[in-house]
Amino acid sequence: MEQAVFLDRDGVINEVKTNRVTFVNKPTDFYLLDGVGEAIRSFNQSGFVVFVVTNQGGVGLGYMTEKTLRTIHEKMVNLLAQHGATVNEIAYCIHRPNEGCHCRKPGSLMIKQLSDRYGVDPTASIMVGDREPDIKAGKKAGCKTVLVGNRTKNENYGADAVFQSLADAVPWILKKKSL
Repeated sequence: MEQAVFLDRDGVINEVKTNRVTFVNKPTDFYLLDGVGEAIRSFNQSGFVVFVVTNQGGVGLGYMTEKTLRTIHEKMVNLLAQHGATVNEIAYCIHRPNEGCHCRKPGSLMIKQLSDRYGVDPTASIMVGDREPDIKAGKKAGCKTVLVGNRTKNENYGADAVFQSLADAVPWILKKKSL
């Protein structure tokens, strides 16, 4: 079985709620966070399968179309490629918050479906997110969990590890890679 790193998108891979951008609803709003390309490249080189699992309720709410979302993801893939980094697949939920779907995090359906499709062992894998629904989704799927971003000491949502950024989490994640 394969090991994977499941990455939330907004706040883990790209800027959100910064001086430059509030939400990413068009490609020109997409900016990689510092060190993300190198971090994902290191996961690739270590043999992890790398996925993005992201709630994109802006589609369901009418802030963007699914076509625009795919264009944003194309930009992300191209920016990562400039760092020699690749993502095996991007899974996304376009349903509105509180719509009751099973794919939206904190549900674990996206993680489970990707795991089944790629022969990934979720219990040997890591989910990285910046919000409580990401950590809950990872836990439900059986993953180790990493919380990234600015937070208070009490705000870890039960994550297995907490770091300032994805780049800062790389050494911890690489130690979890089975030979």
